[in-house]
Amino acid sequence: MVSAQLRPPTMADVARQAGVSHQTVSRVLGDHPNVRDETRAKVMRVIEEMGYRRNHSARALATRRTRTLGVVASDTTLYGPASTLFALEEAARARGYLVSTVNLRELTVQTLLEALDHLSDGGVEGVVAIAPQRSAVDALSGLRHPFPVVTVGCGPGVDRPCVTVDHHKGATLATGHLLAAGHRNVWHLAGPEDWQESADRAAGWRATLEAAGIEPPLVLHGDWSPLSGYRAGQELAGLVGRGLTAVFVANDQMALGVLRALREAGVRTPQDVAVVGFDDIPESEFFAPPLTTVRQDFATVGKRSIALLLDLIEGRAPAGTPRISIEPQFVLRASTCPYTPQSKGAPA
Repeated sequence: MVSAQLRPPTMADVARQAGVSHQTVSRVLGDHPNVRDETRAKVMRVIEEMGYRRNHSARALATRRTRTLGVVASDTTLYGPASTLFALEEAARARGYLVSTVNLRELTVQTLLEALDHLSDGGVEGVVAIAPQRSAVDALSGLRHPFPVVTVGCGPGVDRPCVTVDHHKGATLATGHLLAAGHRNVWHLAGPEDWQESADRAAGWRATLEAAGIEPPLVLHGDWSPLSGYRAGQELAGLVGRGLTAVFVANDQMALGVLRALREAGVRTPQDVAVVGFDDIPESEFFAPPLTTVRQDFATVGKRSIALLLDLIEGRAPAGTPRISIEPQFVLRASTCPYTPQSKGAPA
């Protein structure tokens, strides 16, 4: 004889076991204030003992709220987008929301339309789009959707709710540190030209040099990878002795490649060439030497993005187009030091 399969406990089972009404259990689960503390404690104890789990489908039918948010992302093999995605998911869970993620190989108008349609079919209440490329932001700007959308990573002049790190300020901190250390020939290895944060970091570097009366040298470009940093580092090593004394690199992974190329060329860091990165990846303090860098607060990006999206969903957002900018933090380590004219990078 086959025994009957045990069914999961229902809200009615919890109410019966706790000796309260179905409505009381619902109020406890909804964190309603009009429930006595002892009643709340008893119901929660029964919920834990019985292993009760909410039926989200039934709750969505009753409230017309799915408590599900969508995230559209791309390039999540890179540290910045991957960290942003993790922070968003963690922040959503902390607010009691599930997350449905669509990870795209490329952000275009067509792929974004398909992603938003997919998320709409899944009943999401709003979407956060991680859009680091300017082309992706442009594509989002022309789309219409049935739910609020918050963009993470947006340039100046973008007319939509967004949350961004102040990359211009971060570059100013990095370049200003090198100038304060006595360097007057600070080169820059930027990221891909289509990335807004790459453009913002390059603009901050350039503006800081110009404010100090220094003509910015030619910008080099990489693709965020250590290999592209290594290749740029080989080029930079050839400039040592002709004035190069410092390099601001647009991310830590490219900085790793730069450090290796300089070391192989017999250039000492920081004695001959100081190096500053951006991101503060977990490995950066273990580089040789430990990397001076600029830290992005991804946890705050996630929390502020989810909070803004929920405000838009619930009609609490401020008037106009909200734009939240998060300050980065400068992290001093051993890859920079005060410049001395005796170093190899001093002009002959």
